[in-house]
Amino acid sequence: MSAASILDSRTSWMRLTLTLVIAIVGNAGMWSAIVVLPDMQAEFGLGRADSSLPYTLFMLGFAVGSFGMGKLVDKLGVTRAIWISSVVTIVAFTLASLSPIYWIVALLHAVLGFATATFFGPLMADISLWFFRRRGIAVAIAASGNYLAGAIWPILLSDVIAEQGWRGAYLALAAITLVVILPLSVFLRQQVPAEAIATADARASARASAVSISPRLLTGLLIVAALGCCVAMSMPQVHIVAYCVDLGYGPAVGAEMLSVMLLGGVISRLISGLIADKLGGVVTLLIGSTLQCIALFLYLPFDGLVPLYMVSAVFGLSQGGIVPAYALVVREYMPAREAGARVGLVIAATMVGMALGGWMSGWIYDLTRSYQAAFLNGIAWNILNVAIMLLILFRAKSRALPNPA
Repeated sequence: MSAASILDSRTSWMRLTLTLVIAIVGNAGMWSAIVVLPDMQAEFGLGRADSSLPYTLFMLGFAVGSFGMGKLVDKLGVTRAIWISSVVTIVAFTLASLSPIYWIVALLHAVLGFATATFFGPLMADISLWFFRRRGIAVAIAASGNYLAGAIWPILLSDVIAEQGWRGAYLALAAITLVVILPLSVFLRQQVPAEAIATADARASARASAVSISPRLLTGLLIVAALGCCVAMSMPQVHIVAYCVDLGYGPAVGAEMLSVMLLGGVISRLISGLIADKLGGVVTLLIGSTLQCIALFLYLPFDGLVPLYMVSAVFGLSQGGIVPAYALVVREYMPAREAGARVGLVIAATMVGMALGGWMSGWIYDLTRSYQAAFLNGIAWNILNVAIMLLILFRAKSRALPNPA
């Protein structure tokens, strides 16, 4: 197979399939931290803000890991990065399950987040090297592993937690990481030929030179936009289980609602990937962010069980394509040799936003004893994101969004 023909080839799609499976298992830690929140709060006698701390530290660790592990992927390849992250994940899950001290458990979530980061941004960056004409849908599929994990693991873990507690669930996740991820990662050792990367880079450079915005300014704007959209995104995702408990529906219903939300996110990501292949990353991002803001407004008037299921589905269908679009924008205008680090940097900003938003929503709840103000806070941050994307679109004068093909 020639260097040029390997892009978008059968080899590329097989690699994408393995990447998706690894992402589904590897991202379990992000959602387990949400599902165990009520149990940890009860066991350690915490307030809502303090019980949100493991998730907040997880996302901060995820942010650092997105950049750090992204650079490692650029230097050592994705397989070695996955090996390192898998070992750290196994150790962190195991130690957290055994620790009787809450602050140790919380800090281990930061370590867990650092390791888990490899299974999101760096995987998207890696798979983006294997596609050109279908890069949008390929990155969307790889990113869907995160949401599929969110749709699958809350339901599976809720049963384990009911029988063995959250500590038993964490031990189970350590074992699954060992059995699934390490063997599959061996098949990702092949690298894209240098000639294929050079061809893709030449087209990206030509596209970037046609845009009236510097790469440094574009990166800075994307970082701020990523922070804003994910502070908003974190409100329903992080607190939906606790919100359902407060309303009297119970944690199992909250876990189901989270799964509905994230399954909608998977659909949204796939549709957004197809849109991005036609319109480019910036327009796709703007569409998703606008729809997410509308969906957040819908949470304000409704708290009935059926309406909440419906609104959660709408929210998932609205926002799923936002984060992968950042990776697409970076790859459309930045060289492949910096893909891991640059995608990781922007993804890190999204994780900081999720961490900040998750904690901030709990803090607002503790002050007001209601999530209404927290939803309004998320809406305000979302408007900031929309404004930045409109600014980028204006500065680019529509030329930032040619057909990537």
